Amino acid sequence: MPSTRSALTISNLGRHLAHTLTSREWREVAHLFDGTFADTASIPPNEANRIGDLLHNAANHRLMPSDWGSLAAEIGTAAYAAARTGQNWEWI
Repeated sequence: MPSTRSALTISNLGRHLAHTLTSREWREVAHLFDGTFADTASIPPNEANRIGDLLHNAANHRLMPSDWGSLAAEIGTAAYAAARTGQNWEWI
């Protein structure tokens, strides 16, 4: 069953991601986490896998608070799971 988080929670996570990812990495996920996302995205498997990598790297960063790191890892794991199916990851 898909997990849902409020837009505020996702944008707050985005603030932490912006501080733990490089600027180039942040640009890859900002459209999902910068607080402006208000639609549905269908993310191809290769991009979902990359997002999973970025979120897991951020989750383990020394500047990431542990509670936010847990959320980043959870979403990253969901991205990996979607990528493994070979189908698009639906981001709502």
